[in-house]
Amino acid sequence: MSSSSFQLVFMFCFSILLLLLMSTSMQTVSAATTNKASAKTYKKFIKSACNSTTYPKVCYKALSPSASAIKTDTNKLCNIALSFTLNATYNASSSIDSLSKMKGLSPSEKEIIHDCAETTGEAIDELEKSLKTLANLQGSGHKADEMNNLKTWVSAVLTDEYTCTDEFDGQKVSKAVKNTINKSVLYLAQLTSNCLALFNLLDY
Repeated sequence: MSSSSFQLVFMFCFSILLLLLMSTSMQTVSAATTNKASAKTYKKFIKSACNSTTYPKVCYKALSPSASAIKTDTNKLCNIALSFTLNATYNASSSIDSLSKMKGLSPSEKEIIHDCAETTGEAIDELEKSLKTLANLQGSGHKADEMNNLKTWVSAVLTDEYTCTDEFDGQKVSKAVKNTINKSVLYLAQLTSNCLALFNLLDY
């Protein structure tokens, strides 16, 4: 092959390769732009939904990291909100359990911690039941009844949480015990209240 022929072949191959690289690059940029636009849409959907809750900032902070999973699906939004609340309840239960192992607790503190551990355990049971019901809601033939059950159980969780903090009334409790319980339980109450508000967005 002559030198000029070789150069022509080389230039042809190089041009094809360059076109392929440019095409791939353009597809990558296009996909990135689409993904960015989608993420913005999903977060806007979550923000709008959270604005219907009592604690919108708490709601958005909890749910926005899951925007790509939620997309614009209200059922998934409620499912993830409930799952997040359940996980937070597990954490609260663990914190309260740690309190029970503290040394030097007064009898009233032991009783308060015991009662809070009990109500948190009940809250976990009710949330697990609610999560299972919500997951099966779309295929249920009794959606209205299931929704009523769901709201009843989650409302009961809210009652459990406030029952725990009401234990402090008229009792001498150390700052460490009070702060730990308040921090955990009041946060749970906010999450639970938000779940109840988000359920109203479900089309059942």
